[in-house]
Amino acid sequence: MSQRTTIVDFNNFWSPSGGGVRRYHLERMKFYENRSDTLLVFAMPDSRTYTEVISHSLVIEHIKAFRFRGKWEYRFIWKQSSIRPVLKKYQPDIIEVGSPYILPQAVRKAAKKVSPQSKFTAFWHADFPVTYVRRYFEKWHLRFIAPVMEKLAFAYARKSFKGYSLIQVSSREIMERLEKNMKNTFAWIPLGCDIETFNPNHADPELTQELKAGEPERLTAFFPHRFCDEKGLHLLLKAYPLISKALGTEPAIIFAGTGPDLPEVEEAVKQYKHICYKGFLTSTKMMARFYASVEIGFALSGWETFGLSILESMASGNALVSAPTGAAAEHARESRAGVLIEKYTPEALCEAVVKLTQSNLREKQKKARAYAEKFSWVTCFERQLAAYYTQIHMNPEDAHD
Repeated sequence: MSQRTTIVDFNNFWSPSGGGVRRYHLERMKFYENRSDTLLVFAMPDSRTYTEVISHSLVIEHIKAFRFRGKWEYRFIWKQSSIRPVLKKYQPDIIEVGSPYILPQAVRKAAKKVSPQSKFTAFWHADFPVTYVRRYFEKWHLRFIAPVMEKLAFAYARKSFKGYSLIQVSSREIMERLEKNMKNTFAWIPLGCDIETFNPNHADPELTQELKAGEPERLTAFFPHRFCDEKGLHLLLKAYPLISKALGTEPAIIFAGTGPDLPEVEEAVKQYKHICYKGFLTSTKMMARFYASVEIGFALSGWETFGLSILESMASGNALVSAPTGAAAEHARESRAGVLIEKYTPEALCEAVVKLTQSNLREKQKKARAYAEKFSWVTCFERQLAAYYTQIHMNPEDAHD
């Protein structure tokens, strides 16, 4: 293309202490930082409004946005008056929206006035009709209402993403569900993994010995996920004494991160000798060290849209104990590097851990690494950029409403 392509990216799922979505944006910015054919503008929710020029091809437009109370660090862009100046300034060819609440409609309406030529795309980072709606009602034993509420959530999604010519999805299972419930065009864009950083070679033998604490058979694990029920934290903590009894030794588990249920992790550290908490890790090198120094990873959320932390764990040589649905299950099945739990109960999780330890654990660890090597961030963003170009050159009558 002779003319530079401009992309403006909005996402209220961005958080300074976030997990997969934060990693997606950091890697995305790295990919675009030194390109001559594109300009990426990331509209970042922040405490104040200002422009940060990273390079000739990467700009961060910090937008003052409402912050939610509590331990969450998420901010919410929703006013057209906050969105319009960015679109007017850059006149983007492509607009990407990464969160489904209010923002897709606000961006579409703002662009209609100041940047009508822009093509709208989205990234389905959260499968909210299932994860946050249906699951909420099922959790409160309102199963007869849950399917109805899921349908209403998809109706909301159809309205929110009306006029979006492309929605990107990283899980084939979720993409099949979206194709049944929405009218947009979808593209399978698997995310990447830094297989050089997350590598079994970065294991720290001294750390492993410390975790084993004189028991060579002691199982070791790393849990760097958000501390909330969605990620399986409660399930793991309830299963821990059962697993300890079944294995004959208490597993060593490193917890790292933050979230609304941090007090439960802190209480577990006080209660169990071989559970430790390392705080929120900002160092990727430290993350890689912990991953590579343990044997297994827990992928207990059945609602992951891709599960970046799952791939990082696998790239580090961790066998998986996986949820039975979602991207976690896809990774475990396709890699043959893990065991799926049958139900979301402490007993079922205990059975899965025991089954994994009784299998050829070392072979599963090798399969995990081999599987993760298939994914790269460069491939991800090149595939995404090709999809953008298709949208730019697509005839308006070919777009879905």
